[in-house]
Amino acid sequence: MSAAAPVGIVLVSHSADVAASVAVLAQGLAGGGTAPILPAGGLPDGGLGTSAELITAAAKAVDRGAGVALLVDLGSAVLTVKALLAEGDELPEGARLVDAPFVEGAVAALVTASAGGDLDAVAAAASEAYAYRKE
Repeated sequence: MSAAAPVGIVLVSHSADVAASVAVLAQGLAGGGTAPILPAGGLPDGGLGTSAELITAAAKAVDRGAGVALLVDLGSAVLTVKALLAEGDELPEGARLVDAPFVEGAVAALVTASAGGDLDAVAAAASEAYAYRKE
């Protein structure tokens, strides 16, 4: 797994605290992780919700040219990212909504991106986290 630049990761949640905490957790479990990861949670005023502006800013900040994996928590976060992708010019080229569990997927995505995985490998690793059994 080798890419010229790492895949960036954006964590989109309805809560700024949740997105930031999951980013910290992923970095800790990934041994610090070398791939860029940023939270895009809540509204600009600190309230609950999703913000196209925060998502766009985070995606641009983590973009190194290898693509951006966007992991979302639920509902309107999914719809907001889908709308941004449909617009075509708001998010960096190669941005992708990844269907994955939010916490486990974030960890798997960061580990894979930090190991040099391309966007397909990062998305696959995050999605495979659905199979993690907890029993």
